[in-house]
Amino acid sequence: MRLLSALLALPLLLVLSPVAPAGAAPDPRWEFFTSDRTRYTSPWFAGSHRIMIPFGCTRAPYYSPDSRCRDGRGFHHGLDLAMPCGTRLFARTRLRVVDNGSLGPAYGANPLLLRSRSKGFDVVIGHTRRVHVKRGDVVRRGQLIARASDDGAPDGCHLHFERRAVGGGLSTAVGPRELLALAPRR
Repeated sequence: MRLLSALLALPLLLVLSPVAPAGAAPDPRWEFFTSDRTRYTSPWFAGSHRIMIPFGCTRAPYYSPDSRCRDGRGFHHGLDLAMPCGTRLFARTRLRVVDNGSLGPAYGANPLLLRSRSKGFDVVIGHTRRVHVKRGDVVRRGQLIARASDDGAPDGCHLHFERRAVGGGLSTAVGPRELLALAPRR
């Protein structure tokens, strides 16, 4: 009887769990602070993945209360997408790799800071590993630049994306959805 119950529950568990790409198990540390269960694709990364923490006011406990938010919520300056460690990350457009020294430890040991002066923005990508580019490199569209990691991330493997003004700090961050060209998986 227990075996039959377990087999009947399996399809429900598969639908409700954050599905990882073929061959990769979901990270048991993933915690989602959004009701959005959509899996998104993007030219920036391999596979399709769920948003863990959206841009803006959030109930995620990692952020100090912010005056822009109600109920003592914190403000998340980027977008976190849950993905297995090792997921490939690609450049979506031509960008220059710049010094990441202005980024703190919350982004992990190897964050990427990419710049497009002509388009007027910087891209911060946190929680990367096996970074395949170095400061001064100009990356091309579609070029493999890094892989997802859990470095500096208490909630498992994911990538953090921010869009900022050129040379700007957190106060210049804007929602990165358009930059990421997120599309629901079909």
